[in-house]
Amino acid sequence: MTLTRADVITAETAVWEALRNGDRDADRALLAEDFVGVYPTGFVTREDHLAEIAQGPSVYAYEFLETKVLSISPEAALIAYRVWFQHTRSSQPVEWMVSSLWELGPEGRLVNTFSQDTPMERAPASE
Repeated sequence: MTLTRADVITAETAVWEALRNGDRDADRALLAEDFVGVYPTGFVTREDHLAEIAQGPSVYAYEFLETKVLSISPEAALIAYRVWFQHTRSSQPVEWMVSSLWELGPEGRLVNTFSQDTPMERAPASE
């Protein structure tokens, strides 16, 4: 199987849906056992990522605003995108830049092996 743009976008969307639904089983199935996240808080493992939704959903709403998919090999691709999201209904929406590496894992299953999430900074409004 060769990864397509649609495969990678579908897989990345599934992670966000797992966070929005608080679905730990779906999140676990999408992340490689040795998943590494690089977040503003530091390095994150698969277990750390799962802990984000231990008490329920961690994302209220989200929308991909720009998406680029780069083929690394027939079995791996990198998705880089800007995303708008709200952690909870009452929180302020934020925009982040995210990049995720997806690879065909055991039995041809697509798994997320690496992700880097960076909050976007906005330039101050000019007077």
